[in-house]
Amino acid sequence: MTISPQARTRKRLRGFILVWTFVTLVMGFATFIAIYFAYRPAVALGASESVALPPQDVGEVVLVQPSITPADTATPTATTEASSTPEEANEEESQATLVAQSLPESTPTPEPTIPPAEYTEFEAGIQVQYSLDFNPENQDGFYRSVAEDLGLPWVKQQVRWEDFEREQDQVDYAVLDFVMPSAEKFGLKMALSIVTAPDWARQPGVNTDREGPPADYEEYVEFVTGIVNRYPGQIGAIEVWNEQNLDREWTSTNGLSASDYVELLRQTYTAVKAIDPGILIISGALSQTGIDDGVMAIDDYRYLEQMISAGVLDVADCIGSHTNGFNVAPSYTYNEIPNDPTARFRGPYDNPHHSWSFRSTIEGYRNRIVAANYDTPICVTEFGWPVGEDLEGVPEGFDFALDNTLEEQAQWIPEALSMMDEYGWVRLGIIWNFNYAPQAGWSPDNDNVPYSLIGPNFSFRPAYDAVRSWQSAYNQRMQGSE
Repeated sequence: MTISPQARTRKRLRGFILVWTFVTLVMGFATFIAIYFAYRPAVALGASESVALPPQDVGEVVLVQPSITPADTATPTATTEASSTPEEANEEESQATLVAQSLPESTPTPEPTIPPAEYTEFEAGIQVQYSLDFNPENQDGFYRSVAEDLGLPWVKQQVRWEDFEREQDQVDYAVLDFVMPSAEKFGLKMALSIVTAPDWARQPGVNTDREGPPADYEEYVEFVTGIVNRYPGQIGAIEVWNEQNLDREWTSTNGLSASDYVELLRQTYTAVKAIDPGILIISGALSQTGIDDGVMAIDDYRYLEQMISAGVLDVADCIGSHTNGFNVAPSYTYNEIPNDPTARFRGPYDNPHHSWSFRSTIEGYRNRIVAANYDTPICVTEFGWPVGEDLEGVPEGFDFALDNTLEEQAQWIPEALSMMDEYGWVRLGIIWNFNYAPQAGWSPDNDNVPYSLIGPNFSFRPAYDAVRSWQSAYNQRMQGSE
């Protein structure tokens, strides 16, 4: 029988429709299977309902950190490329879980730390003598007590250049290599007081039996910047020299010269700031002295005025001061000290002078800074009250330590801290000292011993507990103000 052309066309069309329908069903089913197995792990954890952070590439697996509850932490969400079989999908899910479990837990981004040179609130600290036997457990014990028990944020360490570089270009960093890691471990801010030129660096013909500056200030700058480069980010403050208004600290062929000192400070300030502008640069702390002969000493008020005239306020973040209280409470001005007929040391009563008074000294510094139209803060890098009550004796010339009691020391140090905090223009108050007494064996001839917070037989003096209480209250107040 002959089939008409129309019938053949209809037959071919039905065949094409059947084949097209079959192919479409197969492709749709395959696509469904692939999508189902690819997304099954994410759906199981409800990841489609969570807000995910940007993915991180880990090998061939892309991980997404979802919003999950503690119960979900054992099975982190993972999305993978489409798998052709359920077995491959399960294997990739397991790999993603193992990788995710090895990643560190996410932590909140900490607030940026304000560099010491930019921070403006008052902070307290203490000078600590390093463990002379280089025992790391002892050193950690010292700094642990400061950071975790006393709660103080700062420690101070003196760096005697003459001991570090006895021969030119041969620097022995042993002391700093010992103390810096320990301070960093306990989160302490380190203030370094860098002093005393070695003999090879001194001026020709100068008396090297007395401390003094180098002939070439660049040698000092090179030593200081070497320290800054060796301990990046670990130095909070540098005090450039110490008590340069005394001949025994600044023996020079030019004599006691504030302008010479400011030039040393200027070069050091510029070099350090080029490396780390966050380091607080403190001018060398002046010594309280009633002597003003221009040879042995220059009165600290007059020397400060000379430094200001030489431009010190342009090259220092903070003006250094040593304000020890002798046998006078910190709140008294020098001309208002009530007479104490029992006092063995009669200086404050028979010879009134600002040097006897903690308050008069630092307020006098502030007045001179303000008079120069500056607002530069003051850093009291040493202050304290010596006590001889529990000692076998005190050094000659330290009779005022016999007038002070342990209870007065415990009262006056926190009182001075509160005064400095309330002033609003004191940046640092460094207590003198933590542990020099046991390091010196409580020798009656060592003038550091009466100031120590650690008394005979390694007992903490009452001032230790008083400082802890003051700092605790300060911390609570600062946290409440945030």
